Amino acid sequence: MKILSVNAGSSSLKFQAYEMPEEKVLISGVFERIGIDNSFYTIKINGEKIKKEAILKNHEDAVKILTEELINYKVVNDLKEIEGVGHRVVHGGDKYKDSVIIDEEVLKTVEELSDLAPLHNPANLIGIRAFMKEIPEAKQIGCFDTAFHQTMDEERFLYAVPNEWYTKYGVRKYGFHGMSHKYVSNRVMEILDEKFCNIIVCHLGNGGSISAVRDGKCVDTTMGFTPNAGIVMGSRSGDIDYSIIPYIMKKTGKTIEEIDSILNKQSGMLGISEISSDFRDIEAKISEKDKKAIMAHYLFVNSVVSYIAKYYVELGGVDAIAFTAGVGENSPHVRNMVIKRLACLGIKLDKEKNEEMRFGKEGVITKDVSSVPCYVIPTNEELMIAEDTYRLITK
Repeated sequence: MKILSVNAGSSSLKFQAYEMPEEKVLISGVFERIGIDNSFYTIKINGEKIKKEAILKNHEDAVKILTEELINYKVVNDLKEIEGVGHRVVHGGDKYKDSVIIDEEVLKTVEELSDLAPLHNPANLIGIRAFMKEIPEAKQIGCFDTAFHQTMDEERFLYAVPNEWYTKYGVRKYGFHGMSHKYVSNRVMEILDEKFCNIIVCHLGNGGSISAVRDGKCVDTTMGFTPNAGIVMGSRSGDIDYSIIPYIMKKTGKTIEEIDSILNKQSGMLGISEISSDFRDIEAKISEKDKKAIMAHYLFVNSVVSYIAKYYVELGGVDAIAFTAGVGENSPHVRNMVIKRLACLGIKLDKEKNEEMRFGKEGVITKDVSSVPCYVIPTNEELMIAEDTYRLITK
């Protein structure tokens, strides 16, 4: 069965086609600068990367070109061969605890939830509708970033604010990066050959989140009402004292919208280091003994360690800790700093294994005598979307 995994952003559209259940990648690529000048797209097929310029006025243009290229490159002879299109949808609120087959009711709900994800849900909807038009025979599946975290108990997703804020306005912790946390925790359970176990998943990238997972279900996670909560990130502040916001507004005369933008786009590692939100740039400056870069790194590591420790206690001990995403997969330095701080729990890093584990490699990075094995697991959200799509179509 041929299935497409799709991630539509405000000005981009990423895709990957699979033969399922073999999980064979047939073609992948990304359309960029949709609705902007100098738009183009890149395709990867048979180990070759091909870049082409194209006029992409909207997502419909991108989807039309994509479907044509699927035939041009003989991925399919007819679009009817594509039986399912899985769409990453950022926000499903507390409505969806799993991926679902998309119908008009689902589309309406995703639109209603756009207030909670104004940059993402509208773009996701545009992508879905474009594929419904171009490949009408295929089942469209919504795979929600928030769904994996909807197994949290009330005591963990509620905030200590007036209850009306939750019942009337939906103010609660939702959690994000769900497809990644789901994929990685499932993969760890496969490695351990255990269905009943406690896992901490550290999705560390420019955006980052950590989750506590028991028996494949999320118990708690760091991101909250928005993706700005939790650990320090590339340009997001993570957890702060809310009183800072009105204080800075009074001191600077900035609007709430300006402060919100600063906390999302000019804070985190970028704000502290005044260098970059890219962890590679920060690490390069650390080697030059740049004090601000070193401080940014310490704040980041502190926030990661504090949540791992919290979830270790919440879960009553853990069977594994997994590192994933750009930084988690490719920065031995970050993993070393984090695991060193966890030595009091009996966790012991294997330095050689840690250095080897990067650039798509999967494996353990702790010693055999370590109280908890720590793994590097390259995330694969596209495959998780394809697996959910295949499951729902063949259910």
